Amino acid sequence: MTAPIRVLVCDDQALVRTGLVTIIDAQPDLEVAGECGDGQTAVEEAGRLNPDVVVMDVRMPVLDGIAATRLLAGAEVPRPVKVLVVTTFNLDEYVYQALRAGASGFLLKDAPPAQLLHGIRTVASGAALLAPEVTRELVGRFATRIRPAKPDPHDNPLTPRELEVLHLIADGLSNSEIAATLVLSQETIKTFVSRILTKLGLRDRVQAVVYAYRHGLVT
Repeated sequence: MTAPIRVLVCDDQALVRTGLVTIIDAQPDLEVAGECGDGQTAVEEAGRLNPDVVVMDVRMPVLDGIAATRLLAGAEVPRPVKVLVVTTFNLDEYVYQALRAGASGFLLKDAPPAQLLHGIRTVASGAALLAPEVTRELVGRFATRIRPAKPDPHDNPLTPRELEVLHLIADGLSNSEIAATLVLSQETIKTFVSRILTKLGLRDRVQAVVYAYRHGLVT
């Protein structure tokens, strides 16, 4: 049998935290490794428990979720931990900062339990998860900030087809949705996504979305 995915739940609201723990622990392939109510404890517990995924709230005492995410998954972390940010608000400055801090995925707290569980499994697998509604809010609010005024058309190693796939990633589409849109197989899309990440030196799809808008590859 495959070992269950071990999850650390971090949320300062005890009732929300209990709900998350209950939902996660009810799954045969998931296991709650621990729970905590602030970002500092999350960092400490992650070091002690070595979870596969940390489900992280954004606004918390002692150390907020952004700072905690940076310490767990930032670019300078030698052994980054996969962080799934689950937030009560659609998108604001905090979530944009968390994107840059290294989070592997984002969900809204009003998402159905099945979507949360899918998100944990997706992030644990090494893929990234950015809810379409979060992507739309990110683009709508921050596109002017993260897109350069004069993008360099020569600073783009992608083929036209890869750029087309990147457009759809930035729109928040999954591999299956991209495959349906372009009338290609999911395996082909996976290959394109892998090539895009490799060529651009990116870790996951979340970074690809930020890169696309920051470098003016999509508008």
